[in-house]
Amino acid sequence: MKVKSIYFLSLTLLFVSCTKNPITSRSQFKLLPESMLQSMAAGQYQQFLSENKVVSNNNNRDAEMVRRVGQRITKAVTEYYTSIGRAKDLEGYKWEYNLVDSKDVNAWCMPGGKIVVYTGLLPITQNEAALSVVMGHEVSHALFSHGNERMSQGLVAAGLQEGLAFALQNKPQETRNLFLTAFGLGAQLGVLLPFSRKDEYEADHFGLWWAAMAGYNPEEAIPLWERMEKASQGNKPPEFLSTHPSEGNRIERLKKYMPEALNYYKPMK
Repeated sequence: MKVKSIYFLSLTLLFVSCTKNPITSRSQFKLLPESMLQSMAAGQYQQFLSENKVVSNNNNRDAEMVRRVGQRITKAVTEYYTSIGRAKDLEGYKWEYNLVDSKDVNAWCMPGGKIVVYTGLLPITQNEAALSVVMGHEVSHALFSHGNERMSQGLVAAGLQEGLAFALQNKPQETRNLFLTAFGLGAQLGVLLPFSRKDEYEADHFGLWWAAMAGYNPEEAIPLWERMEKASQGNKPPEFLSTHPSEGNRIERLKKYMPEALNYYKPMK
C-alpha cells in the first residue's frame, strides 16, 4: 500500500510540476514557485555578501566593468522579453551585480537576478565581451529556472516532496544547503549538483543572444572557452567548469549557435 501511495504521489508531482518554458520550448520539472525562491535568494545573497570581500564599485575598474556588463545584459533581456510580450516573466527581478575578491574561477546568478562574479574569473575572460558571455550564461540559468529544476530534484531525492515551505520549517539547514548547492554556491559545502547538459547548452545558446543584444561580440565566446580549456589542463578544473560539458564539445555547439547570435549583434558606438 505504501509503495502504491509513493507511486501515486510521484505521478501527481510529475503531472502538476511539468511546465513548458515559453522561450526554450522545453518541458521542465519545477516544484517551487519563483516568488518563494526569489525571496530566499534575496536573503542568501545578502548573507553571502556579508561573509565575503565585495570589491567596491568606487574607483575599481573591474567592479565597474562587472556592473556595466551586468546592466547592459539585463537591459537587453528586459527589452527582449518585453518585445515578445513576456515582461511579466521578469516580475520580482531586482538585478544586482557584485564582484567578489576570490581566487575561484566562478560566477553565478540567483533567482531574481542576484549576480556575483569572482575576481579569479577575470584573468581568463580578459575583456568585457568575454565577460558578457559568462554573465549572459549565468543570467540564462536564472531566467530559465535551471536552479529550480535542480532544487526540485534535490527535494525529491531528499524525501521533501511536500515542498519548500515544509522543508524550511522542518529541516532548515538541510534546505539551505540544498538551495546553495542548486544555485552555484555548493562548492563551499563540498558538494555540487550538476546542471544537465541540456541546461548548460541552453545557457550557452541564449547567453550568446544576451551578449550580442547588449552590443558585445558573441564570437569572443570561442577564445574564452579555449582559455578555459587551457586553464584546466593538468590542474583541478575551475569550479565554473566542474558541472559543465567538456570545452571541446561546448566550443562546437557555440560555433553552431553563432550565426543566430550574430543576427542580434549591434556593435556599441
